[in-house]
Amino acid sequence: MKKRDFIKTLSLAALSTPFSVSALETWLQEFEYLPVDKLSSTEDFWLKIRQDYKLKPDYINLESGYYNIIPQQTLNGMIEHAKMVNYEGSYYMRTVQWDNKKRMTQKLAQVIGCTSKNVIITRNTTESLDMVIKGFPWKKGDEAIFAEQDYGAMKIMFEQVSKRFGMVNKIVSVPNHPKSDEEIVNLYANAITPNTKLLMVCHMINITGHILPIKKICQMAHKRGVQVMVDGAHCVGHFKFNIEDLGCDYYGSSLHKWLAVPLGTGLLYVNDKHIDTLWPIFAEFNREPGDISRLNHTGTHPVYHDLSIENAIDYYNMLGAERKESRLRYLQEYWSSQVRNHPNIIVNTPKESHRACGIANVGIKNMKPAEFAKRLMDDYKIFTVAIDYANVKGCRISPNVFTLTEELDVFVNALKEMAS
Repeated sequence: MKKRDFIKTLSLAALSTPFSVSALETWLQEFEYLPVDKLSSTEDFWLKIRQDYKLKPDYINLESGYYNIIPQQTLNGMIEHAKMVNYEGSYYMRTVQWDNKKRMTQKLAQVIGCTSKNVIITRNTTESLDMVIKGFPWKKGDEAIFAEQDYGAMKIMFEQVSKRFGMVNKIVSVPNHPKSDEEIVNLYANAITPNTKLLMVCHMINITGHILPIKKICQMAHKRGVQVMVDGAHCVGHFKFNIEDLGCDYYGSSLHKWLAVPLGTGLLYVNDKHIDTLWPIFAEFNREPGDISRLNHTGTHPVYHDLSIENAIDYYNMLGAERKESRLRYLQEYWSSQVRNHPNIIVNTPKESHRACGIANVGIKNMKPAEFAKRLMDDYKIFTVAIDYANVKGCRISPNVFTLTEELDVFVNALKEMAS
């Protein structure tokens, strides 16, 4: 069978009628007897879940990192919310808009393990973390520390506030394959001086999928009087964690990634003691001390996306956080374990299960990432994204719950053919 025909055959299931909520619940009940680790490799189960997604049949999509295609149930929910808001018009916007947003925030706080008084809904991680960077009470000579592997938008904001306030940026480089948590912790610890005020640290490095020991970094930094801002763009809905257990001061994430909320939804967590010290991006009316809504004056925006957070969370909870995390990690290790020892293939993501989940990065010796990505698409109909900076040269591979191992077999075969 030709590769294009193979892809279209796999996609036929995705063009079927998606599960109703009750049908999905029934399907999940049929597999309740299976332990999570066993279910992660049960292809029949995930083939059925795939039916909840309408997938383009022209290529294998291994680029879920930028934006997660949302299941049909969530998409239908968003459409109904848009119809309702359009039907009610200004009446909705002037009456229950804010009550509904608070309800979405409460459901979101339950997912990430904190109280809603510390969370606001934003448009994305960039907005969330740039609010912290720009709104931090900088003084001339203050220092910030971040890594060259961090996301570009936030690094640019640090450069801007450096020019504006005279603060100093110090940049470290995170190894792709650390020997221990302590190596990562010491990397940041050794860069701290008496002038250091803020660390920016990735929970999961977006270009490699490398999960960093955030709790240990926070404990180290706080002992030195330094605040920690965490970039968790790829973490909410990807793997389970508890923000309050991490002990960070700020946490930003994009909900349109692994929680599979429609585009333009994110969150910002702020610890109690910092809510009143940040300058908001948009000015807000006076609020009572400790009211995080002072940071959430966004103006008029598509509120039906906010309402869709509930639909996405309901789907996520129904599928099961442990099931999803286990499946994503299984898919990553399924393909990466087959090529890690190949002499011409370089996996830029740690092998240890606790240091990665669904995302990994792979390169081929003597082949530029852009050429690698182009050949994957042109010759094998596999869509990825090329990464070529810091110490990472390769393609980021991010399967999803709709990805099947048969598709990853095509990818592994492509890797080996190109590497030979």
